[in-house]
Amino acid sequence: MRWLAVLLLVVPLTGCAAKAGDGDGRVQVTAGFYPLAWVAQRVGGADVDVVGLTDPGVEPHDIEPTFARTVALARADLVVVEHGLQPAIDEAVSQNAEGKVLDVTQVVHLMHTGDHTVEHDSGDHDHGPIDPHFWLDPALLADVGDAVAADLSALDPPHATSYAANAAALRADLESLDSAFATGLADCPRHVIVSSHDAFGYWAKYGIEVAPVTGLTPDAEPTPAGIARLQALIRDEGITTVFAERLASPELTDSLARDLGVRTAVLDPVEGLTGDDSDEDYLTLMRANLTALEEANGCTHP
Repeated sequence: MRWLAVLLLVVPLTGCAAKAGDGDGRVQVTAGFYPLAWVAQRVGGADVDVVGLTDPGVEPHDIEPTFARTVALARADLVVVEHGLQPAIDEAVSQNAEGKVLDVTQVVHLMHTGDHTVEHDSGDHDHGPIDPHFWLDPALLADVGDAVAADLSALDPPHATSYAANAAALRADLESLDSAFATGLADCPRHVIVSSHDAFGYWAKYGIEVAPVTGLTPDAEPTPAGIARLQALIRDEGITTVFAERLASPELTDSLARDLGVRTAVLDPVEGLTGDDSDEDYLTLMRANLTALEEANGCTHP
């Protein structure tokens, strides 16, 4: 990426102050991946222009930013990232970002993997003991929304009232979602889920325990001993469903489910949308996840 840093020195920038961008009067925001971009757009509304650094349909862990999007990063008034999740993005930010950088790991407390996983040898954990998938806890994502509003207000004081109101509306939506998860998963005969990778640990607050086929990244390889323990767990716990993920290959989960005669379903870690034309968003994807969990775990409601 060093060549890009040098090249950008000769690209005419419009300055580091807010309202740089394309001259349309909006604050320019760049976000590392979908949940952060969604929050920035919800909070910023019509007063911001948000560019995501991860393409729809692409798994964000190993993304390499394109030249055009790294130029957008350099010209952004606000860059919203999660340090440690996307190493190439971290490097691009350190070398090229000229505006304010909001690292959400300074806003939310990241969970350790041992806090939520079923004891099971699932392979290497590429992120060490820290689980980066905090956005699957709606309450934590609401905290990020408040931080985005504060930064946008500092960059663009005339629209501070709008940013605060948008953040409050976002928090209300996310608190409603949080309540739906708590209520929907409160009365279930099963609480262990088998998923393709260890992305759902933040649902421990709702009583969910995760037994992943692989580690924190979808490309990790499971061990034979780990697979054998998963098979025993599925039998012992009466687990009915093995969960694949929308942006990851279902090969391992399909094979495991087929061998044990259980069904498969999809959980979405909401790391990204499937395409630019998707009519779904964070809220609809999370509510679909809740429905899938309720069905798999036999949850009942009064």
